[in-house]
Order: sequence, then structure tokens, then C-alpha cells
Amino acid sequence: MKKIGLMSDTHSYLHPQVFRYFEEVDEIWHAGDIGNVDLADKLEAFKPFRAVFGNIDGADIRIRYPEILRFNLEGVEVMMTHIGGYPGKYAPGVKEALKKDPAKLFICGHSHILKVMPDPALHLLHMNPGACGQQGWHKVKTLLRFQLEAGNIQQLEVIELP
Repeated sequence: MKKIGLMSDTHSYLHPQVFRYFEEVDEIWHAGDIGNVDLADKLEAFKPFRAVFGNIDGADIRIRYPEILRFNLEGVEVMMTHIGGYPGKYAPGVKEALKKDPAKLFICGHSHILKVMPDPALHLLHMNPGACGQQGWHKVKTLLRFQLEAGNIQQLEVIELP
């Protein structure tokens, strides 16, 4: 079993409560728009860290993290990218990529809208953790926490930062 902390759209701002809420996780995943290397370094020093770059990220972030990250953890095939859309309205190329190489969990950021929903057509769960930075039109900073175990995604929690 692995406990995951999922975040996106920090835009160079790392809320101090992230460390408290992610204290018990095994890994932190960031779905892009990290903002700067210093923020990534702090998260990497805290927990094992996986990330993709976002549209606001500069070359320093882009050489460190991929645009699309695919991996299998605890029997769950994961695809993560920054601009991905959601079931019924995927970004160009995403649906085709998921059909060609299926994932059980599809993660993206970009919209600053917290959204977790199934895609019955592609047999996957879509997650967008919303945004936890200070830039953007969102009014509430959000994170997700969940567990992966034996091919299952479970114990999903939404965290609203003060």
C-alpha cells in the first residue's frame, strides 16, 4: 500500500500546511505549474516526489520533469500531465494516448478546478487536485490524498487549505 499526496498549480507558492497534510504520505505527486526549482527541491527533500511540468514552468523545471509521466505503482497504471482536460472534454491527443496505452488513473492540473470523476468509456478514474498556489481565479486552495493498494484507488480525501 502507498499513500499519495497530490497537488497542482502551486505557481511558486508552497503553503506551509502542505507538510502537515502530507506528513503521512509515502509519495508526493505534482501535476504541473510548479513555478520554481526551490519549491520542487523542498518537496523532494520532504518525500519521494514525482512531477510533470506545466505551461508556466521554465526551462529549469522542464529539463527536470517530463510533460507526460507514466508509471505503475501498487498495480495501478498512472498517466499524469498538466493540461489534460477531463472525461468528455480531454485535451487534444489525451484520449488517443489513453486508448493506445490505457491507464487506471489519469491525473492533470491546469484548470484550478478540483475534479474527481470516473470515465466509464476508458475504464479509468480522472483526478485534478485543483490549485494550491496563490495565483489564479480559484478561491480555495486544495490538495488530494489517497491510497493505492493491490490495483485499487481508495481512501480519497479532499483537503482545503486555510
